[in-house]
Amino acid sequence: MNRKFVFAIALIAPALAFAQGKPTDPQIAHIAYTAGNLDIAAGKQALAKSHNKAVRSFAQQMVRDHTAVNKQAGALAKKLGVKPEDNDTSKALKKGAEENVANLKKLKGAQFDKAYVDHEVTYHQQVLDAIDKVLVPSAQNAELKGLIEKVRPAIQTHLDHAKHVQADLGKK
Repeated sequence: MNRKFVFAIALIAPALAFAQGKPTDPQIAHIAYTAGNLDIAAGKQALAKSHNKAVRSFAQQMVRDHTAVNKQAGALAKKLGVKPEDNDTSKALKKGAEENVANLKKLKGAQFDKAYVDHEVTYHQQVLDAIDKVLVPSAQNAELKGLIEKVRPAIQTHLDHAKHVQADLGKK
């Protein structure tokens, strides 16, 4: 992946989250669910294309962990009677993911691995920033806020893991 593209995404995604103002709980639910689904799709793409053991292990963790969180989020939304609402931030996430998937489709081998992992580092940092600066402060429902706060350490772990894989790929 081109570094300018990664840098642009890093700058644009948080701005989009803030540009929308304070999201409502249904919008927060949709943002969280969308972010998880996008990382599941990226992980599945990595599992289909990568032959690198560390990249595949990371991708499996992304699919497993984000699937579990989305199940929890879906159950909570159902329990609370909250219908997730599409919004500018979730639309921006989808658009960025479509561009990332299109870019990754063109790559193979070590180039694919590097681009996938670089994106995961940037993406998880964006998610942490959104959790800290937008989602938790904006959530009105205590259970929704609690789920987001509960998931935050796992997202940090994902970021740390992605950075570790990224560093290892840089040595090769």
